[in-house]
Amino acid sequence: MRLRHIEIFEAIRQAGSLTQAAVLLNISQPAASKILAHAEAQLGFKLFDRIKGRLVPTREAEILTPQIEQISQELAHVRRLAANLRQGRQGHLRIGCAPAIGLGLLPMAIQRFHPASNASFKISTLHSPDLVEGLHAQALDLVITFDNHDHPGLRRIPIGTTELAYLSLTPAADPVQLAQLSKRPVIALDTRDQVGTLMDHALQQAGISLDTRIIVQTHYVACSLVEAGCGDAIVDLLTGRAMLKPGMTLSRLNPSVPIPINIMVHANDPLSLLHRNFIDSVRDICTSLAQAPLTVAS
Repeated sequence: MRLRHIEIFEAIRQAGSLTQAAVLLNISQPAASKILAHAEAQLGFKLFDRIKGRLVPTREAEILTPQIEQISQELAHVRRLAANLRQGRQGHLRIGCAPAIGLGLLPMAIQRFHPASNASFKISTLHSPDLVEGLHAQALDLVITFDNHDHPGLRRIPIGTTELAYLSLTPAADPVQLAQLSKRPVIALDTRDQVGTLMDHALQQAGISLDTRIIVQTHYVACSLVEAGCGDAIVDLLTGRAMLKPGMTLSRLNPSVPIPINIMVHANDPLSLLHRNFIDSVRDICTSLAQAPLTVAS
C-alpha cells in the first residue's frame, strides 16, 4: 500500500463514507473513489463493504488495521516534526518517565530547559517495563526512570538520586528513625514497583516488618491516601514534595534509603545537542532538589 492508500483507508474508517473521507482529505469524491479502487486493485481484495449506506471494513481490512494505525501515528509524528521545524523550533523530544518523576522532577526540568531551547515535547508517563518497551519500539527518544537495571540495546545514564521519605498528617521528627516504623500503620508501595522493591529490601536488612494496611502501585495515590487520613506513607521524596499539602509533614528516613534516577537512551544512537542539553537540565534539577531543605506545609 502507498501512503495515499493508507490515508484514504483511515479517512473512510473514520468517516464511514467516501464523500466524507474526501472532505477530510480535502480532495474530490471521484478522486477518493479512484484512490480506493487503486489500493484494492494492488492488494487483490476489497477493503470495504457497503452496509446500510455506510462503508464497513472487510475482514481483511480489520486484520490490516493495527499496522495501518501504527503507520498513521508515525506519519502524524513526521507532520508535527515538520511543523516544528517550519516554525523555527530546534527539535522535538519524546520523553517517557515514571509517574512519580512526571509529577515532581520533570515539570521543573522542562520549565528550566524550554525557554532557551524552543523545543517541543511529547511526554508519556509509564511504569518501568513500558518505558523500556517504548524505547525498544522507537516510540520514545529517552526515558527518566528509577530503574537501575541494564537492558539490551539501551544505555543507562545516571543523573542523580532521590530518597525515600515519610509522609504523615501528624507531626514527625526529621529524620524519622527507620526502626520506629514497625510501630505505625503504613501505606506501602507495591514491590513490583522499583522503589517499592528498594523499600522492601531496606526494611528486610533492618529486620523491620511494617504494619501494612494499604499497598499501592503509585506514589501519588499513597500521598492522596495520607491526605484523606488513611494512614502514613513511605514515598519517594520527589512525589512527597510535589504532593505536600497544608497540615502534612514530610520527613527523611534514618538510615536513608537512596533511589537512583537514570536516563535511558538507545545504545547506538548518538545524542544530539538537544538531547545532551536536556539531560544536563534534568541533572541540574536533581542536584538542586537533593540539596534543598524539607518544608512542612502550614
